[in-house]
Amino acid sequence: MRALIQRVTQARVEVEGVIVVEIGSGMLVLLGIEQSDSVRDADYLVNKIVDLRIFDDQDGKMNLSLRETGGQLLIVSQFTLYGECRKGRRPSFDRAARPEAARILYDHFVTQARTTGLTVQSGVFQASMLVSLVNDGPVTLLCESNVG
Repeated sequence: MRALIQRVTQARVEVEGVIVVEIGSGMLVLLGIEQSDSVRDADYLVNKIVDLRIFDDQDGKMNLSLRETGGQLLIVSQFTLYGECRKGRRPSFDRAARPEAARILYDHFVTQARTTGLTVQSGVFQASMLVSLVNDGPVTLLCESNVG
């Protein structure tokens, strides 16, 4: 499982011209699910993300977590994080989980994130979305589970 994490001052998701979710200060997480991923991978990444110290403390150092700042979390499914671009010019998505399996793990991930007590929003699974954000910093990190 891969999570592309962006520290944001705001982020939102539009579907068919309608804003379906938006957050203020916090994190936008683009979540990619691989065929071999499990509930353990999702649980590991949720815990990693909410406690990842990427927010500034009073001295301007990245020393605080989302949980500590009370920031908001927006989770968007992003199968293209498993796009393989080494051969040819068209990405291969062979490693990405099939939609049926990915939906189960995506829903579990969102549910687990909500148990943290943070404000959690999610995109629309398998929809064509317009994702807008203001990246704060900019801070962008890639986290992987690899606990399978």
